[in-house]
Amino acid sequence: MTLLDTVKESGTGSSEAAPASGRPARRIPAGVAALRWTALRLLALAVLLASWQAVVAAGVWPRVLVPSPGDVWQAFVKASTVHDGVRGISGHLLVEHLAVSLRRIAIGTGYAALVGIPLGLLIGVVKPLAVVLEPAVTFLRTLPPLAYLSLLVIWFGIDESPKIWLLLVAALPPIVAATAAAVRGVPTDLVEAGRALGAGPVALLFSIRLPSALPEILTGVRIAVGIAYTSVVAAETINGVPGIGGMIRDAQRYNQTDVVIAGIIAIGLSGILLDALFRGLERAAVPWRGRA
Repeated sequence: MTLLDTVKESGTGSSEAAPASGRPARRIPAGVAALRWTALRLLALAVLLASWQAVVAAGVWPRVLVPSPGDVWQAFVKASTVHDGVRGISGHLLVEHLAVSLRRIAIGTGYAALVGIPLGLLIGVVKPLAVVLEPAVTFLRTLPPLAYLSLLVIWFGIDESPKIWLLLVAALPPIVAATAAAVRGVPTDLVEAGRALGAGPVALLFSIRLPSALPEILTGVRIAVGIAYTSVVAAETINGVPGIGGMIRDAQRYNQTDVVIAGIIAIGLSGILLDALFRGLERAAVPWRGRA
């Protein structure tokens, strides 16, 4: 039993809450609910595609600016196969572009977490440190990635380093801010009870503050991954092939709108899968979240 568990037990009575009176609410089976939500999402997708095709058929905009869903699908096929001796787009398959971008995001966000979580813990606990560093974190958080990309290229060249640094700087502020806020939000009763049980500052930090703040810290990391993903296109505008951002950049230069849209859709779909993966990680790491 951890110190946090001991503190929680000491702060709560042994009696359990009485069940609510009245008839229990009728629950829909999980399988039926999942089918309903899936059907609703498929319906929304069908309406979107039909509206898109109708706009293209009406000729509201030139086909080069707004390609049809069929054109975008053909771009997907072209980007994912070998055609006329050429591998995908810009010499790489779509999955290879995505894999390189995801690797860059993982490295940048990983470094941001390694720096941001300890820094956020210190800012949340040490008041003088918060006074000094919080303005700098806020300053970084308000900067768009393109604002410092040129500076990173001057410092680190055009290889992988400026891309990783850009994603690190973009992902760092939300992790620091979420960690600091989560540590400050730990109930005072838990901290005081831990002190009453003889816990020192280090034990309080790692046995009470950190476990209590873990759900919000994971949320901050999840948000940071999303911010890094939105910044990857900017990171890959400089020598970004292979990479999904570099692929989109090359397609934009040649007015290949169907390839640009295909790349955007690929980013969105992979982002949904990545977010679902992180939500599953949160449920596994903090199963008590959302429970009384």
